[in-house]
Amino acid sequence: MSTPILQVRNLTKHFPLKNALGAKTGQVRALDDLSFTVHKGETLGIVGESGCGKSTTARLLMQLIAPTSGEVMFEGKAVGSRDLPLKEFHRQVQMVFQDSYSSLNPRLTVETSIAFGPQMHGVSEREATARARDLLSRVGLEPARFAGRYPHELSGGQRQRVNIARALALQPRVVILDEAVSALDKSVEAQVLNLLLDLKEAFDLTYLFISHDLNVVRYISDRVMVMYLGQTVELGQTEAIFANPLHPYSQALLASMPSMDPDHRTEAPPIAGDPPNPINPPSGCRFHTRCKFVQAACSANAQQLFASKGFEHHVACEFFELNANKNKVFKEKANQPLAETAL
Repeated sequence: MSTPILQVRNLTKHFPLKNALGAKTGQVRALDDLSFTVHKGETLGIVGESGCGKSTTARLLMQLIAPTSGEVMFEGKAVGSRDLPLKEFHRQVQMVFQDSYSSLNPRLTVETSIAFGPQMHGVSEREATARARDLLSRVGLEPARFAGRYPHELSGGQRQRVNIARALALQPRVVILDEAVSALDKSVEAQVLNLLLDLKEAFDLTYLFISHDLNVVRYISDRVMVMYLGQTVELGQTEAIFANPLHPYSQALLASMPSMDPDHRTEAPPIAGDPPNPINPPSGCRFHTRCKFVQAACSANAQQLFASKGFEHHVACEFFELNANKNKVFKEKANQPLAETAL
């Protein structure tokens, strides 16, 4: 495994709730004690239900919002410290947002939008414009046709290509992609995904890829982190997680993927109930209110990620052990319909 380029340590974000008079009445625990690393040259995929904290994580990494606690390290330096000011960090790490239209200035042409960032970092206007035109070519948009256009004159796929070019204009080393292809139709999505892979190789990039689409995550990611209600429940190599998910939530998440095979129809819901309220999350394991395997210890003990010796597959589950024989009952029970198991 390569050297970690990005390290997240105990990152926490609680959004305060206030009444009409401005008094604090509670807090939304969007993210709790999140820790992980991103290795140089890899693509780390982040998956989970809506509201699990994926986009909040991305915004905290970019320092668009301030964390309640915890820190982000880039190549061993704390982001925002004297050793790594935010301006320098933002030159190294860029983000592509989900909404390709609202993330572009409607009053600026495509060329001006892409060249704006480099100019703010001291690049001359001539060089920034040349860089913008080169990047337009690289993302498949002919500069002679598209450089002078405005965002409303482009399709969704073309706008997202512009956003990718703009993110690369500062020559970053890490790119965070927050649902970057979710608003595109499948044919355009495939083109953009292949473009991202080509650009990663050409510019030696590291990706943090956030998506609801598990098939897309499997295609593009080297490792996958599964999140639930602001915490990590599983982390490991992509094929290891898709072939053998260890956490009950990961198993349910993968079981919900639609299949074209009529012999693999989903006849029983893989998971029951709604996610708990993040204002008052359950004690212990946050998934225990919806888990098939829940026992008394699940609500009493907060779970930590652990891995058996020799494994790079981490899971946060009280009763899981990385042993095929001991885990036989666990796997058999996971394949039963919800009606046959205790909730």
